[in-house]
Amino acid sequence: MNETSDAPDDGATPPRPQPLHFAIDLPAELEGGAYANVLAAWHSAYEFTLDFASTGPVRPRTVNGEPVDGYEVPCRIVSRVKIPVPLVFDVIRTLNEEMTKYEAEYGEIRRPEQRS
Repeated sequence: MNETSDAPDDGATPPRPQPLHFAIDLPAELEGGAYANVLAAWHSAYEFTLDFASTGPVRPRTVNGEPVDGYEVPCRIVSRVKIPVPLVFDVIRTLNEEMTKYEAEYGEIRRPEQRS
């Protein structure tokens, strides 16, 4: 017997943890994905919520049916994803890795030039 443990000391090394692999299944109805060009992110104490949205055409702004100064861009949420707080670091790391690979293959990512 080992002096610091009640386990028998048979000289064998403890079993190593086995690698964990995720078998990801993409349902056919999600294969096409959803187009989004807007991201809104917010959080609670327990999770982050990512709302992916798609914009509609710019229109004059109204309040109670009356025109007011300015314009608005209607945005329709196409997907809402809730993730636990610790997973946020993995999301950021993965996006950064993919952006680096993208730029190595296609060049620097640039925003479109704004029209006057």
